[in-house]
Amino acid sequence: MNDRNSRNLILWVFLVYFFISIFMLGWLLWPFVSTIVLAATVTGVFNPVYCFLAKKLSPLLASLLTCILVFAVLFVPIVSLVGILSTEAYELYGMARSAVLGDHLRSLLQGSEWVERLNRLIAPFQIEITGEQLNGAITEVGRTVGLFLYDQARAITSNILKFILHFFFMLIIIFYLLIDKQRLLDFIFDLSPLPDEQDQKLFQKFKDMAGAILIGNGLSGLIQGVAGGILFAVFGLRSPFMWGVVMTILAFLPILGIGLVFIPATVLLFLNGRIAAGVIFLVFYAVLSGSIEYFVKPKLVGKRVQMHTLLVFLSIIGGLRLFGILGIIYGPLVVTAFLTLTDIYHSGYQQLVESSE
Repeated sequence: MNDRNSRNLILWVFLVYFFISIFMLGWLLWPFVSTIVLAATVTGVFNPVYCFLAKKLSPLLASLLTCILVFAVLFVPIVSLVGILSTEAYELYGMARSAVLGDHLRSLLQGSEWVERLNRLIAPFQIEITGEQLNGAITEVGRTVGLFLYDQARAITSNILKFILHFFFMLIIIFYLLIDKQRLLDFIFDLSPLPDEQDQKLFQKFKDMAGAILIGNGLSGLIQGVAGGILFAVFGLRSPFMWGVVMTILAFLPILGIGLVFIPATVLLFLNGRIAAGVIFLVFYAVLSGSIEYFVKPKLVGKRVQMHTLLVFLSIIGGLRLFGILGIIYGPLVVTAFLTLTDIYHSGYQQLVESSE
């Protein structure tokens, strides 16, 4: 066997060993992938706090104080509020599953002048909306929303020890990522066969998207959810906390957003004869949604993340379906990876592929 064949054989044997080790490492870490991804995302968001503290303190102390801040911002509110969410979500699901919600809606819709006016308006299109149709649709939405939120809350409350362990495991990862982030990035970039500028581009896109999700959309969604929940409580609507959480989640969705809650709530107020309250709800929704979408979000996110509105919508819906509540984060990150690699392909590899054909 000549030297060239010998080197090729050694190379192939090494590659087999190397890929086996990668597979085994992935298998070993797979149960913690969700926690690791979430920790990396949170690290990117809180990294400015760490950098500020690291200018005055040692890296270890700065990282410890940042983790304490993460604990106070995330863990304490989640544990404090998840019990309320679980109770209200289960009540909504129970009402939708039984005849209580259906009977209430049926009494509102039967003979309602608003339904009759709507039917007269759409009569030229040969469409008629009956009270039973609206009742069935609203009841199904109530059942679906209640069950989804109850399942998410139950996943925490049913095994609080597991949730605590995963959260503190995430804090440990964040602690070391803050200190050794650059060393880890250098290791990954050295290992990657892509040029450094392409690795940097991919990392920067992930960092920008994580910031847009947790800071831009997260803070904007929290503002809308809290304001909407307070309005529900002021006007005496049921389960204001739960609907505030729903609006916080829906605020991540472009196009529809919190309108998926506000518009049906407004319709129900009109059907109840509370015209003034319905008008206030419409005005409040228009002002709140408009100010957040056109003033707050652009200031927080800027132009760092440019993704088509439809892709954002589909990525969040698909993420929620596959990963539960954390799909709000994972869905856009998956799409970001695809779009960034597509851009790298067009700029660096498309001509190479075409020339080789």
